[in-house]
Amino acid sequence: MTNKDNQHRQTDFGFKKVAEEDKARQVREVFDSVAPKYDLMNDVLSFGMHRLWKRYAVYKADVDRGMKVLDLAAGTCDLSLQFAPRVGRDGEVWATDINRAMLTLGAQRMRSAGFDSPVVQCDCEKLPFADDTFHVVMVSFGLRNMTHKDVALREMCRVCRPGGKVLVLEFSKVNRLLAPLYDFYSFRLMPWLGGLISGDSDSYRYLPESIRVHPGQAELAEMMRQAGMTDVKWHNLTFGVCALHIGRKPLND
Repeated sequence: MTNKDNQHRQTDFGFKKVAEEDKARQVREVFDSVAPKYDLMNDVLSFGMHRLWKRYAVYKADVDRGMKVLDLAAGTCDLSLQFAPRVGRDGEVWATDINRAMLTLGAQRMRSAGFDSPVVQCDCEKLPFADDTFHVVMVSFGLRNMTHKDVALREMCRVCRPGGKVLVLEFSKVNRLLAPLYDFYSFRLMPWLGGLISGDSDSYRYLPESIRVHPGQAELAEMMRQAGMTDVKWHNLTFGVCALHIGRKPLND
């Protein structure tokens, strides 16, 4: 495929189609806008449930002292703050995000909590880490915003150690009986609340749209297998509003 063809390839940005090379910039602009009140909005819009989902994900990661953990799309470092005391002084937690505004807030929270964990601004599709580096690799509510999810998943598998875990915590396909109510909340109330609290209804219109076009549970599990992971399972949380996918990197022969 020629460079000219690549320039005309499109991808999803919510319900719209945009050029692939423009998506990362537009996603960055969304999170630049919502960063100052991101944590507050998470609490309001999920009724505090996001804290329970993240706590469950950390529990399933089964992190122990001395381990190296990679927190991708770390944002304001909710997960890194939970991982850091578990790995202890002999372990490492690396927090990364493509968005500088979000990562700056996250780094400040880590320092305030007394953790000197490294933070790196980078693209999940081009991770600046060597093969087989981390015992646990996790992305929380970030995969759906990535342009090439398959590439990002392969990178996650690449930097994970053989036998290590890759975890994806992400919004998913809700139980069909709840779908009408969930749609009303997502497309009517969420943008209104976003405008009222953060002054940015457009960003909170994109976010539910990005959830709807994200792969469902079974499709994402297959993408993880195609990326090289084995023993892939998922756990539905809150009737499928959110799902935690877990895979392992195969042991070397």
